[in-house]
Amino acid sequence: MSTHAKRERLILADLLESSGPEAPTLCEGWKARDLAAHVVVRERRADAAAGALIKPLAQRRDRVHGEFTSKPYEELIQLIRTGPPRSSPFALKQVDEAANTIEFYIHAEDVRRAALDWTPRELDSVFQDALWKRLESTARVFGRKSPVGLVLRRPNGQTVVARKGTPVVTVTGEPGELVLYVSGRQRVARVETEGEKEAVARAHEAQLGI
Repeated sequence: MSTHAKRERLILADLLESSGPEAPTLCEGWKARDLAAHVVVRERRADAAAGALIKPLAQRRDRVHGEFTSKPYEELIQLIRTGPPRSSPFALKQVDEAANTIEFYIHAEDVRRAALDWTPRELDSVFQDALWKRLESTARVFGRKSPVGLVLRRPNGQTVVARKGTPVVTVTGEPGELVLYVSGRQRVARVETEGEKEAVARAHEAQLGI
């Protein structure tokens, strides 16, 4: 597994373990146990995970997710730590880095920022750049449901368009915070927004993300 994805995997596993199975998360309706099961199913049951994108498979996804949710919590944590089986496409370093760096970072923050006393995690510049690189290539996927034009901007001035259209809302923040904003975690993302008041409100309440 590649450096960033491997590190984020272990951080997520540690957070899930320390928070406990009944801890809240930012994923609506999910506790830590549900989130852990989701991560395991995504990597180990492609036939079920595809239900997130293919509606006819949604029922299978829900059934398999329920089966994994009923497993011992410690087993789920261990499956996350050890990573996917060799038969999984996520076992390939390139796929792991491309698909899991952002995935695990977001879910780690889903656990961290759901706590009442959460504090921001300081990300090093190398990881911020890695998140920005992923954001540049996926911003339009994350922002496709935005009801307004959406521009993401780093403090250094780099920008990427997540959604074309008018009126335009510009969201400024570090890459890690922009990832959270555009993935539907607007209320906990530490960013600044510019644009018409109504447009900013619409962007803030939109169901962004995949």
